[in-house]
Amino acid sequence: MRRAITLAARGLGSTSPNPVVGCVVLDASGEPVGEGWHQRAGGPHAEVHALRAAGDRARGGTAVVTLEPCNHTGRTGPCAQALIDAGIARVVYAVGDPDPAATGGAHTLRAAGIPVEQGLLEPEAAEVNAAWLTSVRLGRPHVTWKYAATLDGRIAAADGTSRWITSAAARADVHRLRAECDAVVVGSGTQRADDPHLAVRDIDGAVQPLRVVVDTNGTAVTPGARVLDDAAPTLIAVADDVQTRLPADTVRLPRSEGGLDIQTLLDVLHARGVRSVLLEGGPTLAGAFVAAGAVDRVVGYLAPVLLGAGPAALTGGGITTITEALRLDVSETVRIGPDLRITATLVAKEH
Repeated sequence: MRRAITLAARGLGSTSPNPVVGCVVLDASGEPVGEGWHQRAGGPHAEVHALRAAGDRARGGTAVVTLEPCNHTGRTGPCAQALIDAGIARVVYAVGDPDPAATGGAHTLRAAGIPVEQGLLEPEAAEVNAAWLTSVRLGRPHVTWKYAATLDGRIAAADGTSRWITSAAARADVHRLRAECDAVVVGSGTQRADDPHLAVRDIDGAVQPLRVVVDTNGTAVTPGARVLDDAAPTLIAVADDVQTRLPADTVRLPRSEGGLDIQTLLDVLHARGVRSVLLEGGPTLAGAFVAAGAVDRVVGYLAPVLLGAGPAALTGGGITTITEALRLDVSETVRIGPDLRITATLVAKEH
């Protein structure tokens, strides 16, 4: 199953609106004979790749899958039936399929006389598939807020300079995050200050994410901006009362507390097939997402640098007292060059 989870992760950023799935097929003696992962939406599912690799050796064997085999016919056939046809004698999967359109694969397998077991390494498999599971359960994309800061929590110096707080190694790692997401989002402040490019660089085979600029008043994205090149698609989100014609695909959204309504923005992105968002904006946009309850994961790159003054990573967020603080569960700390990458998820509030 650990191998299947590793395989599933290879599909991050290229399978939406489908889940990422990995599969390992063992022969009747328990030896691995085939493996595969879902590589792109509309293409063969992980089970099909693994069964093709295993061939006749799959008969009488075991299929180990990160997600319950699907039970519906879409652009591809049902994987539950493919496992039955291949003569698989046992199926082990990690996460049950919460999608009403696809669930029921385990029932179909059991009805065919095949023993099925669920739950092996379920938390790990759910984590790699967090974007798709969030989209099914909450009807919106999964949001990762990424920021880079000094050890004293500053994202720029008092004079506004910020290049470069973190190392080249940390900045390269951000491109991995971009490659694993469907959309990268920044606000007008970042657009004006940095003229960011937001496309993925130096990662072979990466599917370029949708570049999204939240430009409430329609004044930050100007002709010649780097997000307007042809390296990746771009969407500009503006307030619905903005009349200016903008030089890219544009969506108009209702205003909310000085900016745009975040939930409506996420609804629009979800409707476009976006299942994972990397929020790279500055402290104001981050605060708007936090206030909207729309941040699922935080990835902070901390540099061993002190500035003593300058803007903090987060502004607002609707938090005014310590009892309102959002508590995080740190899932990973990794040294990247001289910097530290901390990954944490939001802890559900007790009621």
